[in-house]
Amino acid sequence: MADGEQCREEQYAKLEDLRISLDRGGAGEEEGGDGEGEGEQGGGFGFSLCFWIYLSGSARPSSIILKQKTSESEDEVPFLVLNEENKLILLPLVLIHKEAPSSENPFPWTDMFHTAAEMDCPLEKWFHIGCQVAENYMRLHVDGKLVGEKSLFVLSSEHCQDDMKKIILVGNDGNLGGYIYHVQVLPISASISDQFVKNPPAKLSLDNSCILDGVEEGGDGVWSIVGGKASCRRNFSLEVVLLDAFGRSVHREMEVVASLLYADSGTPVEKTRDDAEAPLLTSCDGLEYPSTDRPVMLLRGRATFKLKISQLSSKCDNRLFRVCFHPLHGQRYPFLEAYSCPIRCISRNRSNRTLGFGKRSLSTTVLLDEIHLLKASDGLQAIRDVYGNGQLKASNQSDLKCSPQSKHFKVEDNRSTTEAVANGSSEQRENQEMGINNFEGTDSGPSDSESTDLKDLDSRWSQKSVVSDVAIFRYCLESTFERTMILKQLIASASNEDIANFAEQVCLYSGCSHHRNQILVSKHLVQEGDDTWNSISRKKQRALWMDAVSEINKKFMMVANSASRPLSGQDLEILHGIAGCGDDLGREEFDRMWYWLYPVAFALSKDRINRIWKCLSPKWIEGFVTREEAESALKGPGGLQKTGTFVLRFPTSRSWPHPDAGSLIVAYVGTDCIIHHRLLSLDHRDRDSRLLQDLLLEEPELSQLGSRFRTLNQMWLSLFDT
Repeated sequence: MADGEQCREEQYAKLEDLRISLDRGGAGEEEGGDGEGEGEQGGGFGFSLCFWIYLSGSARPSSIILKQKTSESEDEVPFLVLNEENKLILLPLVLIHKEAPSSENPFPWTDMFHTAAEMDCPLEKWFHIGCQVAENYMRLHVDGKLVGEKSLFVLSSEHCQDDMKKIILVGNDGNLGGYIYHVQVLPISASISDQFVKNPPAKLSLDNSCILDGVEEGGDGVWSIVGGKASCRRNFSLEVVLLDAFGRSVHREMEVVASLLYADSGTPVEKTRDDAEAPLLTSCDGLEYPSTDRPVMLLRGRATFKLKISQLSSKCDNRLFRVCFHPLHGQRYPFLEAYSCPIRCISRNRSNRTLGFGKRSLSTTVLLDEIHLLKASDGLQAIRDVYGNGQLKASNQSDLKCSPQSKHFKVEDNRSTTEAVANGSSEQRENQEMGINNFEGTDSGPSDSESTDLKDLDSRWSQKSVVSDVAIFRYCLESTFERTMILKQLIASASNEDIANFAEQVCLYSGCSHHRNQILVSKHLVQEGDDTWNSISRKKQRALWMDAVSEINKKFMMVANSASRPLSGQDLEILHGIAGCGDDLGREEFDRMWYWLYPVAFALSKDRINRIWKCLSPKWIEGFVTREEAESALKGPGGLQKTGTFVLRFPTSRSWPHPDAGSLIVAYVGTDCIIHHRLLSLDHRDRDSRLLQDLLLEEPELSQLGSRFRTLNQMWLSLFDT
């Protein structure tokens, strides 16, 4: 089914519709599967039953998966069950084995003779079951591996074949909400592991490894998305993938459609009135359409949706939403539906938020005044009128106030501006992940090196720039994808000086200094990416992933200045997931991976992070890990680890040119016994030579790290001293 093989929808069926008659001497015949059989078995009594199964999230322990009954009686006894510990149990056959259960046996089934798997049964995920039953043994396989085996005693060898013809296996009556795929009854000699790798089922999923463009993720797992009326709402992009049970892309023609549901009930979000816009919109050729009217075709098992939400949570009793993706045609199955995280749709904040500017802060209206003044014939003189001789000027000195806590100047200006311009120029810094506010490492306020004085403005504006104001403002307002297109056009013709000027202007008008590095590395990033891809593909459209690994590793070590530490197998698995490819790699998948890897490698090349990356004892950065893996590392056998235990990682959802691409995240156990994820923003131009751990310890919110961190501090210092 991967690599172009089609999956057949008719092979999917409800578990409750499954009915298997063992009346062919072990070959079997089933309803609800694909009807495959292998004919008469070659010697000896027994059969092998193989199938894929998907159990819904509502499935509960102590449930029967398959029941067995005979043609002579209506009594039913369990054959394959989920016990009270959520583990699979296989029981002997009635009429055949002395140890077989009877209808008089009471619950629980663990008191009956059985063989059981040790691992918990997964939910909302496909897994493969194999049951082998012979005269003198029974075996249970899960995902191709033998997990349980027991010896049995036969009642009567002479009548085994005749008695087995009377046995019927029946699926559960619906309490499990299960689905089955590719059911086969084979001879006892058939290899279960061989059947496991053949024809796996598919599942539609949201690709969380890609950039969540236009989405701000909170610590509670709730996404915040700007929506509402047309003048305010913003695009957000999500990708869905169709993968088989082994995580490989399924190349299947399928149109997928998106719809908006209430997160608590799963019911569709309705229009507020008949003439209102659809709650979920999609953009196509610059126009907006109801998302349900514009399905997207899967291409190589992947589809990208560019969406907008017209409904606000505040106008729906503050309820949360979800985006649901499902095929446009065919029967609806839970495994062919993908859901986003809960969404809180908010309106854009129109208040005069303070934007960082060096060691000063300017209100939105002051920055807007700059924009209008720069349209004058002498832009530099206009700036001097606003800033004066290196200081902010105000018509009234009482308008200048200094906050004792922040020690930053603040301008309070009550002048109104048009809504459209205010919305554009008051872009909020995307300086956090997982919804933790104002944790920026050394960048809680702009550093001295980022302060902009009159000399900087003179040098920036006295030169003729090839970049128009429109391009600058577009870059400040657009999504990550659009910024990528702008930068690619810019670096094709602009000089390094023009790119540097563009970076400074974007930082000025966006209020976000973290755009600087992403813009400055653009030319090298794109050029190195082109060279790497040409070396990998050798002028072909696609290349094998395994062939690309060595070249990717070579480039990483060069850019990261990491000759002593190459990419590990775990790192390459993360990169493989970010690329979203199968066994082979195309240019689009390569770029997706490269735009994440290069900013990380660039960050690792800087001395402060490079030193801890190369430090392997202790290993401060455990390579590339996902959020889930970081949280798993912070959970011990008895629950959460000690308060202050932490892991450093790079966010897998931030890629170039997102301002946080290549940043470090610290995941740690807080005093509230909750795992927190906070972004560290390090200014690589800062000449502060202090070690990273010292900077972390200066953060008040990380004071609980002190006990564990300080016990290792002397060891770390001694390692660097040597």
